[in-house]
Amino acid sequence: MRPLSRAYAVSLLVPILLAAGPALAAWEPTKAIEIVVPAGTGGGADQMARLIAGIADESKLSPRPVIVVNKSGGAGAEGFLYVKGKKGDAHTLVITLSNLFTTPLHTGVPFNWKDLTPVARMALDEFILWVNAETPYKTAKEYVAAVKAKPGGMKMGGTGSAQEDQILTIQLEQALGLKFIYVPFKGGGEVCVNLVGTHVDSTVNNPIECVSHWKAGRVRPLAVFDTERLSAPEWKDIPTVKEALGADLHYLMLRGLFGPPAMPKDAVDWYVDFLRKVSETARWKKYVDEGALKPAFASGAEYVKWVEENEKLHRDLMSRGGLLKK
Repeated sequence: MRPLSRAYAVSLLVPILLAAGPALAAWEPTKAIEIVVPAGTGGGADQMARLIAGIADESKLSPRPVIVVNKSGGAGAEGFLYVKGKKGDAHTLVITLSNLFTTPLHTGVPFNWKDLTPVARMALDEFILWVNAETPYKTAKEYVAAVKAKPGGMKMGGTGSAQEDQILTIQLEQALGLKFIYVPFKGGGEVCVNLVGTHVDSTVNNPIECVSHWKAGRVRPLAVFDTERLSAPEWKDIPTVKEALGADLHYLMLRGLFGPPAMPKDAVDWYVDFLRKVSETARWKKYVDEGALKPAFASGAEYVKWVEENEKLHRDLMSRGGLLKK
């Protein structure tokens, strides 16, 4: 048999290589990834976004840098609407807290989580009832007694209006017959700073937002809003609200990420893999442990199901608290 000429052999091989090429080239970012934080600086969402950016750089998990942008206006509406307007964009993510539900339910802003593309749930965050460490209240019962003795005279600080912190405040009021003056701030970091400065009497901050002040002896945790005590060793002595006050109040907040509408599937897959790798690093695990978060990575149908169930939960909680837009 006569051997094939080199030119003819190459002509046979080129179509095969061209056909195989696209299948071998997986999607990855081609420019900086923007993580939008729909809250102020210093709070739990901001800390989480900047940690992800730091881990991505430190562990070389992304070929492009991760940039954090804060858009806190309108109880997070500014950030959500910004991302909603970037249809098909493959280089933008938004950190989602429970304001993913509370903001549209309270304000009527033209936004729903279904407008975005679910990417991954990273963790679930806890809430703790805090007081200033210089106050005489050593237990939740002592503080509640003081609030009852001064109805409408004690200030509860929280992030935003009609968001998680105010929902918990109203639950405390309804369950225990209390009345607080609720004082909203732009972010959780600012909330705890105001507790340290005695501008408010208590807060229901996330652990991560007050942990540095707690370790410095400036604030005191009285009770955790969960069905069981926190598992991390340094947090395990804090009683649940039910243990401390006899009220069965518990609430966990989303720490997750979404992309813009119609984000390409191959980009979603890349981000799910990227975020999973972030969640497996020692630095992330230390953050979860020190901040008393619950590890709860989820994506795809599992994540969507959780979001659907929690949208219904928030509608119910806000209805009972008189926080739904009329």
